[in-house]
Amino acid sequence: MGKKKTGAQGLRKKDLENMLIELFQQNPQEVYDLKTIFRLLHLNTHPAKMLCVDVLETLMLDDYIKGNARFQYQLNVPTSVMEGIFHRKVNGKNTFLPDGGGEPILVAERNSQHAMDGDRVRITMMARRKNHVREAAVTEILKRADKQFVGTLQVRKDYAYLLTEDRTLANDIFIPKANLKKGKSGDKAVVKIVEWPENAKNPIGKVVDILGQTGENDAEMHAILAEYGLPYVYPVQVEKAAEKLQPDINAEEIARREDMRDVCTFTIDPRDAKDFDDALSIRKLSPHLWEVGVHIADVSHYVEEGGIIDREALKRATSVYLVDRTVPMLPERLCNYICSLRPDEDKLTYSVIFVLNEKAEVKDWHLAHTVTRSDRRFIYEEVQQVLEAHGEASPEDYNNPGDHCEPENPNYRPAEDFAEELITLNRMAKELRARRFANGAVDFDRCEVRFEIDEKGKPISVYFKMAKDANKLVEEFMLLANRTVAEYVGKVPKNKKAKVLPYRIHDSPDPSKLANLANFVVKFGYKLKSTGGRAETSRNINRLLESVKGKREQDVVEQVTLRAMMKARYSIHNVGHYGLAFDYYTHFTSPIRRYPDLMVHRLLTKYEEGGRSANPEKYEELCEHCSDMEQTAASAERASIKYKQVEFMSERLGQTFKGTISGVTEFGIYVEVDENKCEGMVPLRDLDDDYYEFDERKYCLRGRRYHHCYNLGDSVKIKVARADLYSKQLDYKLVRD
Repeated sequence: MGKKKTGAQGLRKKDLENMLIELFQQNPQEVYDLKTIFRLLHLNTHPAKMLCVDVLETLMLDDYIKGNARFQYQLNVPTSVMEGIFHRKVNGKNTFLPDGGGEPILVAERNSQHAMDGDRVRITMMARRKNHVREAAVTEILKRADKQFVGTLQVRKDYAYLLTEDRTLANDIFIPKANLKKGKSGDKAVVKIVEWPENAKNPIGKVVDILGQTGENDAEMHAILAEYGLPYVYPVQVEKAAEKLQPDINAEEIARREDMRDVCTFTIDPRDAKDFDDALSIRKLSPHLWEVGVHIADVSHYVEEGGIIDREALKRATSVYLVDRTVPMLPERLCNYICSLRPDEDKLTYSVIFVLNEKAEVKDWHLAHTVTRSDRRFIYEEVQQVLEAHGEASPEDYNNPGDHCEPENPNYRPAEDFAEELITLNRMAKELRARRFANGAVDFDRCEVRFEIDEKGKPISVYFKMAKDANKLVEEFMLLANRTVAEYVGKVPKNKKAKVLPYRIHDSPDPSKLANLANFVVKFGYKLKSTGGRAETSRNINRLLESVKGKREQDVVEQVTLRAMMKARYSIHNVGHYGLAFDYYTHFTSPIRRYPDLMVHRLLTKYEEGGRSANPEKYEELCEHCSDMEQTAASAERASIKYKQVEFMSERLGQTFKGTISGVTEFGIYVEVDENKCEGMVPLRDLDDDYYEFDERKYCLRGRRYHHCYNLGDSVKIKVARADLYSKQLDYKLVRD
């Protein structure tokens, strides 16, 4: 029996609404994702799917169903009392997020009981007024969030207060003199709220730490970390525990491992890296076969699960990379010394060792705890120089030569001594990359903006970093190792259940966002077919990204395309990795800087020794924590970049630049300067030649009287009007020809 094809023609919105209501009523406990709904209702055409998304949004607004950020929907069983998390907003329009998900519920400031952002609360639903959104009132604060606030102290004769930068708090924090911790006016401080009396306008706090004077680089970088709840110092007791660890490797440990110290091995990293957590080895087995080893620092050998170092690493979950510093997940003694695969030192590693032919086809492989010895520490530019000198680099690499490498360390063997090995690995990496894209991987290679900074942390220039063949060489072998160990655990016969493993998952794009992307790129003369299978959609996106390369709209099209993608995250429930076109993928190759990799190492060791499957609930909870911390770290990294952009442009007030409109909101337009990528806003109030209205669907501001449009991707000329380091905000003014 053939499938019934339901299109938008002949399918009325009311009919589809009734179909959805019937589906949810018949299965009140069932949670449906979009794909399942489309399949069950036989919605096989793009217009029908878009109509369905529209109806689902209407049912959510009517509180008939509830949904979450993963586009999963369930019948909303109404209740008047709920528990969940309170989210404070600076405009007083606070929200409550119920346990189990669902749409946020408005909590007006007068009904908040002074609950703080992140507090666990109990609420009672209020009677709904006609044509108003549903509202709730906080009836009890069940658990206070351990939240701290960062800002600048203002000290008066008898009291002090904190001018907070937190966007969740509209009020300054009152600080009694006894709670000031010797802070002075102008100090950057971390403050904790200790009380908020019922009838008081301002909360009362105490100073937890003084970071330094506002404007000092260290104080500002520490303030960014504190603002996101990230640590800016390493606990002394954890450092002491790391100092007790011995780097020496005894003969007994070597005997337990595969000894690969005599195989040609090297690391390839950025010039300023100190934590070398991966190395590559290569040796020829026959005229057409090579053994390639991907060797990863064996952090799990030194970090005992549940120990003091492990607990701190889990809390951090990731290293944080600010503009001028790295905030490591592990103590420096471990990440930069004991575990780091430094040249001419014996190191304990966990390795995936492949036998590959010249087409990079895997003929055999095995997993092994090893001992290795790096022969050479390369920086990317040195490897790139060797590839270009031998005519092995990609054509675009010759057109964009980029950075020159630093002079070679005279203590190292010359890079040219490793030319054959590097060239062979590069050729294999290109084969792996070509197959990956043929299978539907999405090409999101974007240039990175970096700052040259002086010894005081002040940005003095901007440069762009492109991923060249040297970078891609390392990337492809890391991807191969990650995919291989994920398949090893996850790919089992149909009648067997796979053991628990944290996967790195990336779901397919949201159909409605893809449709918006297709509508957006039409204005630039491009077509994107947003329907079809997974691989076909990926190829269509790649064709679009390739066609915009070098064009003025490249950045903005890439940004909008990225927004259409789902966020990658960690989970024990594998759905594959859309962006890489892998059915199985995990993170194995960076345990020095990512906690999920350390979890994977431990589980692989356990399973290799015949151990039982790990507890799924425990590991899913760990995955969620690591995903959350990854997002928090990324936000802090962006904040540090924004601060340096504002600092850089503060010395260019009044100067004129060419730029591109990179964002359009109801508050104004964002413009990214072409030569340095520093983004600032042209406020709506400064667009005084007309009354402008925001068109969200077309990403533009349109003048009501003269119909002039400011579109995403338009070229404009701006003047730097204001650079506010306190709020990390750049304001530009349009310069009209």
